[in-house]
Amino acid sequence: MHPFTVLEAVVALNAGRLVGVPTDTVYGIAADPWSKSGMAALFELKGRGPEHPIALLVADIDQARELCVISGAARRLAGEHWPGPLTMVLPAADGLPEWIGDRLRGTVGVRVPEHPVALELLNLAGGLAVTSANHSGAPPAIDHGEARAVFGSAVAGYLAGAGGNGLASTVLDVTVDPPVVLRAGPVRYGENEKEL
Repeated sequence: MHPFTVLEAVVALNAGRLVGVPTDTVYGIAADPWSKSGMAALFELKGRGPEHPIALLVADIDQARELCVISGAARRLAGEHWPGPLTMVLPAADGLPEWIGDRLRGTVGVRVPEHPVALELLNLAGGLAVTSANHSGAPPAIDHGEARAVFGSAVAGYLAGAGGNGLASTVLDVTVDPPVVLRAGPVRYGENEKEL
């Protein structure tokens, strides 16, 4: 099976199917977040339920605004760290389907990856729900070959390439002041630092 082109990936995503995509952190599996069947397939593939929200990757802050409310603090952090390995948890935009984000808290995790293939896909397809290419609890795949070995035909196709350094992004809850680190990662935030 040949690697997908970006256009083939867009067609598959629009049909509610899953696609493998390289990012700047780890190799990921993507779904159209507006597709109920696509998101159900992504949760099933990962072996977890919607109580464990999946982050959204976007091409830029304008795409992010379609999915969440961007505060001044979030805008500043985005200016400093996007594109890059910082996922910000922000208030969800009005009208998002119930399967996007953390519906109990009314939040979504959003980030702009620093990877040319991922950005090309996001510019054509719009924001996507993307999770690491692994079963929950297992190490993530580092490239499309490893992802295909794990998921095979359960994923419609795989974009060629590798993830970055294999480190998951830093997750920062920006709905509170000061922000709280939910998952440590490449972007450091600590008690002795005034800002990220």
